[in-house]
Amino acid sequence: MKLLHLLPIGNVDDTLLRDVRPACEEILGVTCRVLPVRLDPEFAFHGERQQYHSSEILHRMQKFVASDSWRVLGIAAVDLYIPILTFVFGEAQMGGPCALLSAQRLRQEFYGLPPDQELLRERVTKEAIHEVGHTLNLTHCDDYRCAMASSHAVEWIDLKEMELCGTCRRAVMPTAQVHAARTK
Repeated sequence: MKLLHLLPIGNVDDTLLRDVRPACEEILGVTCRVLPVRLDPEFAFHGERQQYHSSEILHRMQKFVASDSWRVLGIAAVDLYIPILTFVFGEAQMGGPCALLSAQRLRQEFYGLPPDQELLRERVTKEAIHEVGHTLNLTHCDDYRCAMASSHAVEWIDLKEMELCGTCRRAVMPTAQVHAARTK
């Protein structure tokens, strides 16, 4: 059986990983397992920006792809960027096995607001679906409610639902059917 491996990156809260795992299993229809290792992201830290280069982390995540991996989803507790953007909520290998998201800007505390664990869990789950969707060759969706809609601010994530729209679901249906056949 192929698994969605959740890879803790940096000092991400283990409770968050445990909370997100069952939602990912239900929504994506795959078994998730939190990897017993943690990736230290310090190699990707850039002092001038005080952020971590997501592409560098994504590249390093390749070594965590195992024979039983369907996908590897890194969940980070650090602020991510790519050179052409101020920040990113995540990044994925289009059609590849690895995806990455950051919980840093998904936390209410980042915006000076009181913590909200349920809202954080929802946001992380939506971004997990979004980034895993990219590994299934899905591009950004025009339906703002779809998990594959582009998000340039956390408020846009809040507008999304925790699922793919019908068009995106149909686009990955052959992939999902192939995965289901392999795991039987």
